[in-house]
Amino acid sequence: MKARVHVMLKNGVLDPQGEAVRHALGAMGFDQVEGVRQGKVIDLELADGSTEADITEMCEKLLANTVIERYEIELV
Repeated sequence: MKARVHVMLKNGVLDPQGEAVRHALGAMGFDQVEGVRQGKVIDLELADGSTEADITEMCEKLLANTVIERYEIELV
C-alpha cells in the first residue's frame, strides 16, 4: 500500500519560505504571483494491512505539527 501525505501551514500562519519564494519570483519578472504557500509531500510505502487510521496516527504524532499545520492523506 502506498500513501501520500500533503502537509501545509494552516491559513493565517505566516509562511516566511513562501514569502521568500514569492519575492524571488517577482525579482525574476513573474509579477503575476500574488502569494505562495510552501508545504511538503511525504510518500509512504506501507505493509499490507495498514489502514488510513494508521497513517492518521503517524501524521498526528510525527509527520505534521498539528498546531500550525494541516494534512491530507491520499492513498495511491
